[in-house]
Amino acid sequence: MSSELLDDIMKKNPNTWPQPSRRKFIKTSTLGMGAFSLGVIGCSGSESSEKTAAGLDDSSKQTKKKKLGIALVGLGNYATNQLAPALLETEHCYLAGIVTGTKEKEKIWQEKYNIPSENIYNYDNYDTIAENEAIDIIYIVLPNSMHAEYSIRAAQAHKHVMCEKPMALSVDECQQMINACNEADVKLAIGYRLHYDPFNLEMMRLGQKQVYGKVTEMDAIFGFKMGNLDQWRAKKAMAGGGPLMDVGIYALQGSIYTLGELPVSLTAIETTLNKEDWPEVEGSLEWEMNFPSGLTATYKTSYEENYQYLKAKAERGFFELSPAYVYNDLAGITTDGPMVIQAVNQQAQHMDAFTRNVLDNTEIITPGEMGLRDVYIMNKIYESAANNGQRMELPDMPQVLQKI
Repeated sequence: MSSELLDDIMKKNPNTWPQPSRRKFIKTSTLGMGAFSLGVIGCSGSESSEKTAAGLDDSSKQTKKKKLGIALVGLGNYATNQLAPALLETEHCYLAGIVTGTKEKEKIWQEKYNIPSENIYNYDNYDTIAENEAIDIIYIVLPNSMHAEYSIRAAQAHKHVMCEKPMALSVDECQQMINACNEADVKLAIGYRLHYDPFNLEMMRLGQKQVYGKVTEMDAIFGFKMGNLDQWRAKKAMAGGGPLMDVGIYALQGSIYTLGELPVSLTAIETTLNKEDWPEVEGSLEWEMNFPSGLTATYKTSYEENYQYLKAKAERGFFELSPAYVYNDLAGITTDGPMVIQAVNQQAQHMDAFTRNVLDNTEIITPGEMGLRDVYIMNKIYESAANNGQRMELPDMPQVLQKI
């Protein structure tokens, strides 16, 4: 997140942030040119220290450039009801184009958002977006199985890439996306909007700074009853899995950024209530993750039940969010009382922050390596569940972590 956006959030929530602190990442010392044992991973969101030291003397000029244009690829519910409206609130970017396979949507979006005809694409002419200088960033909002292909093609078109979570279906696909962006010298960010939400930032602060002492218990759950069982989220080929890939990933992320630690092992078990409804993916799942501090965190996710919270108990108190992961109406409480925090438009904050990363050539706090990390963890969760809860060690864990 740029210092400007961080300052803005802190000004809106002065009691939450007693002192400014620039968030940073823990990565392997060789990240950028280094190798994890699962393959060479480049840093899609950061530049070398030499390049930063060189100053990119024209960065101030870049910052003064007009708003950057974003094209949304896939005009489903999230793009329609969250991302497009958020782009009316952003300071540094705007909705410049769309990519859709539904002809009827073209006119609706063109009239609603004043999109020029030349900025409207379909999946047949998608690659010609490379010729459009009005589009700087492509945001992939497609079913999970399509993330890798369309992100790679966006990079090959020399456009910066934002991709919804989960990043892809496999670690290999994630790595291909990272490689493509590195080769094209474009930036890559994953759609982890809660890293820009002040309620979740407060959970990070309370946990990582051990405001109430060392965290001794961590419980994170997210589930909802999915009414339409025929949608793509219930198809393994398109979704890669069930609620874990969709909403459980928020619980997984929440514990990691609250603790400021990466898990070292895990166990999981499928807990589907009605297997007849879920022939291809899990309906419900529970798992535990073990952290270096000795803490074992517990998790649940489901398409069969409604629940969501992020809870932590510490040596001298507790802190929690409930609800924790939705777009609006988040609420938090601690040992000292309710969290008094002004909400923000999470999507607008995220897209503005990424735009500033592009303009200023700065580090991204939700880079492709973080998306790869989470796909690695989720694949291990599925492996454990498929093997009757066998303990899975995580020796190849990508060392990517947001610290505050």
